[in-house]
Parts: sequence; C-alpha cells; structure tokens
Amino acid sequence: MTEYFFDQHYNDTHYGQETLNLKEFESCTFNNCVFSDCNLIGVTFIDCQFNHCVFNTAKINHTAFRTTYFNHCQIKEVNFAMSDKLIFEIHFDHCTLDFSKFYALKLKGITFNNSSLIAVDFMATDLTAAQFYNCDLYRAEFEKANASKVDFSTSRNYTIDPEKTKLKKAIFALEGLKGLLYKHEIIVK
Repeated sequence: MTEYFFDQHYNDTHYGQETLNLKEFESCTFNNCVFSDCNLIGVTFIDCQFNHCVFNTAKINHTAFRTTYFNHCQIKEVNFAMSDKLIFEIHFDHCTLDFSKFYALKLKGITFNNSSLIAVDFMATDLTAAQFYNCDLYRAEFEKANASKVDFSTSRNYTIDPEKTKLKKAIFALEGLKGLLYKHEIIVK
C-alpha cells in the first residue's frame, strides 16, 4: 500500500536503499538530502522540488516525476529512461547530470539551465522545444533524437550530426556551428 505525503519539507536526510519505496510525495521540498544509495521503486514525486540534493548513481526504476524541479543537484550516472513515463516532467537548474541517461523519453519543453550534461544519453529522445541555457554538452549523444525547436544558442561543446538528429527550427549560435560540422572535418574559425 502506498503512503502519501503532502506539503512536507525534508532537510539534511540520507535515504537508504529502500527507504522511499512505494511512497507518494506531493508539493514536497527536499533540501540537502542524499539519495545515492536509493533503489527507488514505485515512488511518485508530484510538484516536488529538490535543492542541493545528491542522486549520484541512484536507481530510479518505475519512479514518477510529475512537474519536478532539481536545483543545484548532483545527479551523475542516473538512468531516467526507467522512470514512469506518464506525465513525466522535470526541470534542472545548476545541476550536474554527467553520464546520465534519458534514452527514448518524451522531454518536450524540458529546461536545463546552467547545467553540466557531459556524456548524457539523449538518443531517440523527444526534446521538442527543450531549452539548454548555458549548458556543457561535451560528448552528449543526440542520435535519432527529435531536437526540433530546441534552443542550443547559449550552450557549448556539443557535437550533433544533423543527418541523424531531427533539428528543424533548432536554434544555434554562430560559434556553435563547428559542433554541427565536425564529421565533415570542416574548420570553422
């Protein structure tokens, strides 16, 4: 049976492997909490906010994120592809998501602000109208993704193959063009 928590504030808590399983949190705030040891199963977060939290290597199988915000969080090597896909909506501000996976998710309108997305897997992901503001996308993979209307104009270090990624009406800064032409060995100065 699922336990329900509404409008709660959690501070400086280190969660164990199964501490949060089969729980639903709505309008809750988590501050300075550590989820790295968690193997989340059947957890739901609705209108929740995570501030200065650590999720590095957490397992989030069948976890629902419905309008969830991550601020100044460490979320390295997390596989979001195993999340509950119903009403999946997340946003990141000043986060480190290096080596995480969003494979084949629908992330329309997602926002990444001032975040590190090194070697993140966006393969086959629907990123329509997503916003990448001032993000480091070094070695991020976009093959077979739909990046239509995505704003990459303030981000850097991306390499995207326009032949393998849908980029209709995507926005790029002039200095970012080399990331679209890399495979052709064209030098842009």
